[in-house]
Amino acid sequence: MKPSTCALDPIPTNFFKEVSGVLIDNVLDIVNSSLDTGVFPDCLKTAVVKPLLKKNNLDPSSLENYRPISNLPFLSKILEKAVIIQLNEHLNKHAILDKFQSGFRTNHSTETALVKVVNDLRVNADRGHLSVLILLDLSAAFDTIDHNILKNRLSQWVGLSGSVLNWFESYLAGRKFFVSCGNYNSKTHDILYGVPQGSILGPLLFSIYMLPLGQIISGHNVSYHSYADDTQLYVSIAPDDPKSLDSLTQCLTCISEWMNSNFLKLNKEKTEILVIGNNGYSEAIRNKLDALGLKVKSEVKSLGVTVDCNLNFKSHINKITRTAFFHLRNIAKVRPLISSKDAEKLVHAFVFSRLDYCNALLSGLPKKDINRLQLVQNAAARILTRKRKSEHISPVLMSLHWLPVSFRIDFKILLMVFKALNNLAPSYISECLTPYIPNRNLRSSTECLLRIPRAKLKRSGEAAFCCYAPKIWNSLPVGIRQANTVEHFKKLLKTHYFNMAFS
Repeated sequence: MKPSTCALDPIPTNFFKEVSGVLIDNVLDIVNSSLDTGVFPDCLKTAVVKPLLKKNNLDPSSLENYRPISNLPFLSKILEKAVIIQLNEHLNKHAILDKFQSGFRTNHSTETALVKVVNDLRVNADRGHLSVLILLDLSAAFDTIDHNILKNRLSQWVGLSGSVLNWFESYLAGRKFFVSCGNYNSKTHDILYGVPQGSILGPLLFSIYMLPLGQIISGHNVSYHSYADDTQLYVSIAPDDPKSLDSLTQCLTCISEWMNSNFLKLNKEKTEILVIGNNGYSEAIRNKLDALGLKVKSEVKSLGVTVDCNLNFKSHINKITRTAFFHLRNIAKVRPLISSKDAEKLVHAFVFSRLDYCNALLSGLPKKDINRLQLVQNAAARILTRKRKSEHISPVLMSLHWLPVSFRIDFKILLMVFKALNNLAPSYISECLTPYIPNRNLRSSTECLLRIPRAKLKRSGEAAFCCYAPKIWNSLPVGIRQANTVEHFKKLLKTHYFNMAFS
């Protein structure tokens, strides 16, 4: 667990962890007594709320731009951790959680969620269909959860009862908070609604609260994917079947009604819509959406990635390069004052974190776009090693053991494939891949090959994860595909790509 200390903790968390060997029996007694009796200790129910600005470019004088992060006592988090491990085992065993909810779940991430959505959008484009993507925005979703409705979800949808259900009722009841800002603290107030942001159980309880939403969306034949309170709806529209848009608008109406009855607020002003694809019917779709009061944009930001109507990710690449070069200029100023090791930490924290974030979405893009990202990596390597621009970059990258950007993209995709084939990835990723089974017993039957679907268009169908991933997977040597563990696979794959890049 992260050693974050709450103002209500009697001793610093780091010190607590150092002397935990002496205290562990007492902590174990507290946890077991709470679980046995179904009572969450009242002394652990008070949270210190610290306002956190949602985005750096927002107005700090406006209170609605802050996210209330609850800082809880460390012992409270230990107890929550013990509960969430058992609750997750129950949820996974009975497949209770929504298949397309990727928030705060093991082996799930924003990248796996976006890979699934972008894959479906590219497949739709390859079929000559338009896609309408809608990003729903909820206002203060975690703070408006009704406790009685949540108890009903835990009982009826999750199947909890007896002392287990009593424990959750005790966990939700009688909670308090006060706001801390600098040296000033507010008065203590009661929490009548919501689950604390910053707690361990809060995100999972929110996912359980939202369970009926997936059924409502599926009932209208609309595809969707959620990450916590961020929900993406998308529907494929064939040129000869414009009625698909009607099912989407009906779905939006039902979602709004359901949220109103569950004390959730859909923020229509921040709801974004994107029409993906370009054929003779796209303008008519945009006009119809505008007539319904739904404003269509040329690009939207989904889970930190800018998605445009052509799925070429040029705006996203522009933002990465602009931000990365800004940080590189600052690193270059302090480079003579710090060691190589510290400089490399800065480069990884401020540059590679952006180059590698969701880079699996950049499969199949033109080389000229990928080369723009490669220029960022080249500049970072030169700053780190103090090499001049006139010197050849390949030996520099080789000395740093850095794979070029195009290889880093394929590395990420292949790692996702390996995890999917070994039950370490979400089921919706595994379903994008089909093992190759020949009609008769051939040597290739034991080589872990994947079937490559047929695609019409290079920039859409062949770039989709379901086509691109099997293609590069099948090109790997058999020994890499048959690796036993994730770490072994990563080691073999990096060696293979390193030889390809610098041989």
